[in-house]
Amino acid sequence: MALRLGTREFGAREPVIMAIVNRTPDSFYDQGATFTDEPALERVAAAVAEGAAIIDIGGVKAGPGDEVTAAEEIRRTVSFVAEVRRRHPDVVISVDTWRAEVGEAVCAAGADLLNDAWGGVDPGLAEIAARYGAGLVCTHAGGAQPRTRPHRVGYDDVMADILRVTCGLAERAAALGVRRDGILIDPGHDFGKNTRHSLEATRRLPEMTATGWPVLVSLSNKDFVGETLDRPVKERLIGTLATTAVSAWLGAQVYRVHEVAETRQVLDMVASIAGHRPPAVARRGLA
Repeated sequence: MALRLGTREFGAREPVIMAIVNRTPDSFYDQGATFTDEPALERVAAAVAEGAAIIDIGGVKAGPGDEVTAAEEIRRTVSFVAEVRRRHPDVVISVDTWRAEVGEAVCAAGADLLNDAWGGVDPGLAEIAARYGAGLVCTHAGGAQPRTRPHRVGYDDVMADILRVTCGLAERAAALGVRRDGILIDPGHDFGKNTRHSLEATRRLPEMTATGWPVLVSLSNKDFVGETLDRPVKERLIGTLATTAVSAWLGAQVYRVHEVAETRQVLDMVASIAGHRPPAVARRGLA
């Protein structure tokens, strides 16, 4: 099905970039580079110019760290959402949160999509998406509590569990009134998984795309890439882009990323090889 978020509609084979903008002082990747407003707004403008259709705003670091209350998360995100909406009326604004009260506040400020990376730990978040006509990302986190790391986690069949959880969350959201064309499923790389689980989830992505739900992947500079190649955070771009290319070939549609321009080139190249996009220029051998 076509994917409809905010004022935008994306075809079933149209790759979509979701650019990460962290409103946190302790992000694993940028260490707070966009915690204050002006650098964050500059990051949004650059991401849009480089081809991002979705801006994903997060007010809480995914990993363990200092406690961030719902009130503080709202303070970090709501006014920023409103300003991004004012400056970029056509961009899709996503907010990465697991809390229903935060979801309600950001939707009231203009958010189009709630990115629930923790697998429906607050069931009220889907109700908020339905009430405001927002989209919802339904993620597999292996039952992990927010901001915890996996410890000796195991699955009889990791993809079977991913399908059970994400499709269950998606159907529940639709039953609550979330538009079916605004629901995405996400295998949740690194969330409640070790590196082998994340690699297996990647190569079995066709089982997710076969469900008919659009698939979002959040691969950018993650630990499974770092462990696979034995590289620190700042040296994971090549591995991230390789995983992006494979995921695109296997049918994922939305890509949550730090490096927009590089991802755009990878997705365009894969789409052209697959025959879904013509070359930007085709002069060779024609003169």
